[in-house]
Amino acid sequence: MTSRHTILVVDDHPLFRRGVIQLLQLEPSFEVVGEAGDYATAVRLATEKEPDLTLLDLNLKGSGGLEILSTLKEEDPSRRVVMLTVSDAPEDLMAAIRAGADGYLLKDMDPEQLLGRVRDALEGRTVISDTLTAALAAALRDEARGSRRDVRDLTDRELAVLKCLAGGQSNKVIARNLSITEGTVKVHVKHLLKKLGFRSRVEAAVWASEQGLRVAA
Repeated sequence: MTSRHTILVVDDHPLFRRGVIQLLQLEPSFEVVGEAGDYATAVRLATEKEPDLTLLDLNLKGSGGLEILSTLKEEDPSRRVVMLTVSDAPEDLMAAIRAGADGYLLKDMDPEQLLGRVRDALEGRTVISDTLTAALAAALRDEARGSRRDVRDLTDRELAVLKCLAGGQSNKVIARNLSITEGTVKVHVKHLLKKLGFRSRVEAAVWASEQGLRVAA
């Protein structure tokens, strides 16, 4: 029997939220275990249901999506949270990534494309809407002008892990390809983020890809 991936949908517009849920239910391997439209309900369900993935709107009434994201990541950094929003503003994208989002998708994407990105996210890959990848890379380039980032500061193993991140590989895939444990991968990721001055693996992955440091996913 194929295992099912559990998903929590958080959006304060009931009509859109219901549409996303109905779309996700078309995929037999997806199981929507909860829906929420506010901070308290979202945090409670994330704790109770422990979903494999949370799809989170950025602009919620009251406490915004970033507050929910920060709370979820503070409680458990391994939680996978992908923003699903209408905002294509670079500052919103960067704020979400720096708060720990594992992806940033726009609500105007095709339904089939959304399902594909959700699959990728559940497999541990970083997912960014195609139209925003360039904006994220540009923001990182602008930021890099005032900082010193040099891959020569990394150990050989950290560099290998960084290349895998740039290729969109999950911790599980990186561990298998490098013949190390997932726990060791997490340690290397933590160290390389600190050395390069990044707050999230998404930032590191996009930057490394821009530098031509990547291996196939």
